[in-house]
Amino acid sequence: MKNAFRQAFPQTIPVLTGYLSLGIAFGILLQSAGYGPLWAFGMSLLIYAGSAQFLCVELLAAGAALSHVALLTFLLNFRHFFYGLSMITRYRNTGRRKWYLIFGLTDETYALLTATKVPEGVDKKDFYTAVTFMNHCYWILGSVTGAAVGSFLPFDTTGIDFSMTALFAVLVVEQWKAHSDHLPAMLGFGITILSLMIFGADNFLIPALLVLSTILLCLRKNSDNPGKEDVLQ
Repeated sequence: MKNAFRQAFPQTIPVLTGYLSLGIAFGILLQSAGYGPLWAFGMSLLIYAGSAQFLCVELLAAGAALSHVALLTFLLNFRHFFYGLSMITRYRNTGRRKWYLIFGLTDETYALLTATKVPEGVDKKDFYTAVTFMNHCYWILGSVTGAAVGSFLPFDTTGIDFSMTALFAVLVVEQWKAHSDHLPAMLGFGITILSLMIFGADNFLIPALLVLSTILLCLRKNSDNPGKEDVLQ
C-alpha cells in the first residue's frame, strides 16, 4: 500500500494545487458565515463536494431547512451517478473499499483515474484508493486552513473558483493525450453544446449526461473489439 501512495502522489499534484486553493476559499467563506474550522472539517469529510459545499454556505447563512439543503445537494451532484456507471468495471472486486471509492469519486478524481495508467507492480485497488484518499485529504486540508485563517487574514476570493475550471481543463487535455480513441470526447463536446443551445445554461447538464451515457453504453455494447480500453472501462 505504501508503494501505491508513492506512485500515486505525483499524479495527484495538479489536484493538490487546485483543491488547496479552492478549499481555502471555501473555508474563508464558511468562516465569514459564522462557521469555524470544525464545520469545515466535518463538511469536507462527510459531504466532500466542492460546488455543493459552496452552495451550503449560502443556504446555511440564509437559514434554509435541512431538507432543502439535502435536495439541492442531491440535484447538484446528480452527475456523479453517470461517473459511477462508467467506473463499474474499474471498481469491480475492490471489496469493502468500493464504498469509499464511490463516495470519493469527484470530478477531478474521476478524470485522474480514467487518464492515468496504474503503474507496474502496483495493485490497482491500492492505486485507486491512494488517489481517492489523497485527493480527499487535500480538500479537507484546504478547507480547514481557510476556515482557520479566515478570521484574521483579509482575503479577496473573487475569481478563485476559476482555479477548478483551469484544473479540469488540464485533466481533459491529459485524457485526450492518454486515449487514442477520441470519439467519446468529441461526442461529449458536441452533445453538451447542443444541449446548452436547447435547454439553456441552467438546465443543460442532466439532459446532456443522459443522452451521452445512453450513446456510449450502446457503443460499448455493440463494439467489435471488446478488449480495447475505453472511457467506460
